[in-house]
Amino acid sequence: MGSQIPPRPRNAATGAITYQIIASFCLKLPSTATTSAVSNSIRSFDPKTNKWTRISRTPYLLHNQFLKCFSMASINHYLYIIGGRLCEKQLIAHDTNPEVSEIDIEVLKTVIRLDLRTNSWQTCAPLTTPRFDFACTVNNGKIYVAGGLQSTLAPAIGTSSAEVYNPETDTWTPLPDMHFLRYKCVGLTWRGKVHVVGGFAERSGSDPNPYGGFERSSAEVLDPNKHGSNWDLMVNMWPLDVPPNQIVVVGDRLLSSGDCLNAWKGHVEEYDVNMKIWNVIERSSVKGLDCHIGPIMMMISGKDQTYQRLYMTMAAIGTQLYFLAGYKVNNERRVSVVHVFDTLASENAWRSYEVTEEDEEDEEEETMSCERELCGHCCVVQL
Repeated sequence: MGSQIPPRPRNAATGAITYQIIASFCLKLPSTATTSAVSNSIRSFDPKTNKWTRISRTPYLLHNQFLKCFSMASINHYLYIIGGRLCEKQLIAHDTNPEVSEIDIEVLKTVIRLDLRTNSWQTCAPLTTPRFDFACTVNNGKIYVAGGLQSTLAPAIGTSSAEVYNPETDTWTPLPDMHFLRYKCVGLTWRGKVHVVGGFAERSGSDPNPYGGFERSSAEVLDPNKHGSNWDLMVNMWPLDVPPNQIVVVGDRLLSSGDCLNAWKGHVEEYDVNMKIWNVIERSSVKGLDCHIGPIMMMISGKDQTYQRLYMTMAAIGTQLYFLAGYKVNNERRVSVVHVFDTLASENAWRSYEVTEEDEEDEEEETMSCERELCGHCCVVQL
């Protein structure tokens, strides 16, 4: 995931800054409809109206083909979808508990972009190498990608390669290799530098290990302002064996809420660069973020209901952290709710938007369970 909030253009009529949070979903079950292609759904969330809107579908995909493990990045009013794993879903059982087989087709190096003003797609120059589960961030109007997997075959071995995209020239330029092979790493821009944090990391076969086995806890740092610079290694930036799920930048702070196995671990953590540890932000601790939906559903229905979280992704706008989540209620209804954490609040830091029913605007979604699956981390755009 990557996004760059540009110099703040304002709405000419109201003077307000407009943000949207973009996410990509696919159906958990394949569609039985054959009349049209069903691919990733690109949806936007408007924090001002608490409304989800389907703005497009990912183009160039065949029926029941889906794109996963890609990266989204935004520059100005353009949304970029980069690389990823192309797969197909097949229904192998049609009873009350259907089973789905997900078949890998190809690791992509394609790059496409959506003009959010005109809702039109354009094909961009491809990556120099196909990859998925890689780090991605925007720095000074350019997109940086690093690491990732280049094949779906076992064993999973990441790459140390990196490259940068210049949208003005529509070109990708290779960057120096990182110290370690990495995948499921997180990309971010912090203090003007590109950071690639954690991931499943290992040394290449010919590289000795001078760092004492701290590959997964380390980060690679690149200064784009220094011509010809190489990656610097920052040890102990993510002191867990499991890679991070998301790390977002809020001002000069780095914040995280979980790892790639658990998107929400009960609190928000902040990185202490001096101590090289992640500290819990005390007012962020709750018994469970999902506990917010229980009282909300109680107010709606007047009785207790069971609920299961289906997905969650996090985005930062200003000093607010947005947690976009989907739930299944009583094993049948599907609802979405956005939880917001104010990183500067001294008390009452959490609030939740009103629960909304997930729309069923597509015929294909109505024919099946309509349950959606999040296909990648969300991305903030400013219009």
